[in-house]
Amino acid sequence: MSLYVLADLHLCFSDPTKTMSIFNGWQDYQERIKKHWLENIKDGDTIVLPGDISWGMSLAEAVPDFRFINELPGEKIIIKGNHDYWWTTMKKMEEFLSAEGFTTIKILHNNHYRYENYGICGTRGWVNMPGETQDEKVLKREVQRLETSIRSALAENLEPIVFLHYPPIFATNFNYDILEILYRYNIKDCYYGHIHGRSAHELCVKNTYDDINFHLIAGDYLQFIPEKVL
Repeated sequence: MSLYVLADLHLCFSDPTKTMSIFNGWQDYQERIKKHWLENIKDGDTIVLPGDISWGMSLAEAVPDFRFINELPGEKIIIKGNHDYWWTTMKKMEEFLSAEGFTTIKILHNNHYRYENYGICGTRGWVNMPGETQDEKVLKREVQRLETSIRSALAENLEPIVFLHYPPIFATNFNYDILEILYRYNIKDCYYGHIHGRSAHELCVKNTYDDINFHLIAGDYLQFIPEKVL
C-alpha cells in the first residue's frame, strides 16, 4: 500500500465549457489524469486530493466528476479548494456519497485519517488579507480546522502530515497564522496546490524551509502524475 497526492483536478464532466484545456499545460488533462492514475495507483493505495476537485456548482452537478474519481483505483481523501462550490456540510456530503454509492471517497474536514503510523491532516487554508474583517474570520476558522485535524491525529499517537489547498508561503507572502500551527506541532511535511502556470510555480517554496518540507502538488505542476508521499 502506498500514499499519493494530487491537487487541482478541476474536473468538468458535467459542464465541458469549464474545461481547463484552454490554458497552457492543461491540454487533455482529464484524460491524462486517468492515464497516470491507472499507471501509478492500485487498489489498496490511498490518494489525497487537496482541493479544486470539481467545477460542479452543487453536489448534483458534481456527480459525473465524483463518479469518475470513485471508479479509479484506491481510496480517495478529499479536501476543499477555493473552486469547490459544491462543498456543503459534512453530514450532507457523507449522505451524498452514501446515496450515490461512492464508497471509495472520504471527506477531510475537522478530522484526520490514519495511514500506517501517520495521520492524514489538513484543510483548505486561506490567504492573509490584512484589514479585511471577513477574510480574517475565514482565516481564523481555517486555522482552527487545521489545528483540530492535527490534534485529532496526535490523540491517536500518529505523526501528522499536512495537506492544504492554499500555499502557506508564496513568493514573499507568508501566511503566519497557518505557519504558526505548523511550527507549534512540529509538522515535517506540508503539501499544497492552488498555484498554476510555470511562472507562478517558480515563485513557490518546493524545498525545506524552517525545518518544514514544502511540496507543490498542483495538477499542472506534476503534469497530472500523482506524487508518492509514502
